[in-house]
Amino acid sequence: MEKDTAIRDRFVATIERFLLEESLPRVIKCLEMLSEEQIWFKPNTASNSVGNLVLHLAGNLNQWVMKAIGGKNYKRKRDEEFTADKTKSKEELIEILVSIKTELQAVIDSVTVEELLRVRPVQIYEEDAITILVHATEHFSYHTGQIAYITKWLTCRPTDFYGDLEEK
Repeated sequence: MEKDTAIRDRFVATIERFLLEESLPRVIKCLEMLSEEQIWFKPNTASNSVGNLVLHLAGNLNQWVMKAIGGKNYKRKRDEEFTADKTKSKEELIEILVSIKTELQAVIDSVTVEELLRVRPVQIYEEDAITILVHATEHFSYHTGQIAYITKWLTCRPTDFYGDLEEK
């Protein structure tokens, strides 16, 4: 049982590192670099704006993590995540991410070894919490890359995610 707890702790720390400490702050940094107009810019009708992607990430995390693992009462309106246009200000989008980070931290920290392995419904699937947390992390990371690319393209500036860090 001690080994199971150590594995759980390492897994949770890894999810928190990549989702809460890296990807989520990067999206917030990109939002801060963009104007209100740039946040909702779409180059064409087949593309999403940064605003759409932030709403989509919030919907995904609420459905996959907070509802499926945390038991939150949440009814997702996925289509509205992509059709929204200037429905939230920069500050509102940042606040959505900040509050999600707090909720996510609580849910992830509360997951036990048994809960990691328990299968439960999420979206149209039946998944255990390990799969849900990996999915949420990789999904958030994927869209973080899109948001970073759009930000660099629209601002003609680097995101400088790594600052002056040097390799060890």
